[in-house]
Amino acid sequence: MPGSYYIALSGMHARMEALDRLSADLANVNTVGYKAGRTTTTQADRESFGVSLQAAIDVTTGPTHIDSRPGVITTTGRDLDVSVDGPGMFTVDTPGGTRYTHDGRFARRADGILATAAGMPVLGDTGMPIAVGVDGPVQFEADGTVRSGGVVVGRLKIAEFNNPGALAREAPDQFRSDNEEPHAPALVAVRPGALEQSNVSVPERLVELTNVSRNFATMERALSLLANDIDSRAISELGRR
Repeated sequence: MPGSYYIALSGMHARMEALDRLSADLANVNTVGYKAGRTTTTQADRESFGVSLQAAIDVTTGPTHIDSRPGVITTTGRDLDVSVDGPGMFTVDTPGGTRYTHDGRFARRADGILATAAGMPVLGDTGMPIAVGVDGPVQFEADGTVRSGGVVVGRLKIAEFNNPGALAREAPDQFRSDNEEPHAPALVAVRPGALEQSNVSVPERLVELTNVSRNFATMERALSLLANDIDSRAISELGRR
């Protein structure tokens, strides 16, 4: 198969992956703490084709990065809602290990542990889950201090990363750090009774969706031209000879 086929097919595949990412972003436009994804395409030379097919170059999806720009913080007035004012993230304990989230829709579990909406324990700066008890009002202070019934029960563990875009997404609002080491922010600033919304820009994503769709259609037409026009003409000419 000529190398031009591989270029068109691999380009179409990369655009399909881009469409999947854009669909995920648009589906999570109202997900609290969601961060949009960013990808690029890159050239992938196929050395195994040898000298005879030097044109056989794949276009493949490049590394995926998390768009770490902050979302809009909106006031909810709910006692157990809290947001980080800045690039920091809440630290939570999961069956898979320590994870990070911008979603501050916390709840009080039946065992008195402060937890995420999914029931995962919220960690304090000691590395242990914060126990708020089974009753009494819970309050968050600007520095992350947590009070239950007026008594200090812990302080939220806020984590920052030098390169937050390199985090791996495990769920719409949950991230894993494979190579980036978290560190404590120089200044912790949280907002009680507020949540950080998704940072997805619908107009921006619709423009990108239009561009990706057009690129896909262009490559599809090019592939059709190669198969139905150029190849058929070549076969016809060779047949006459």
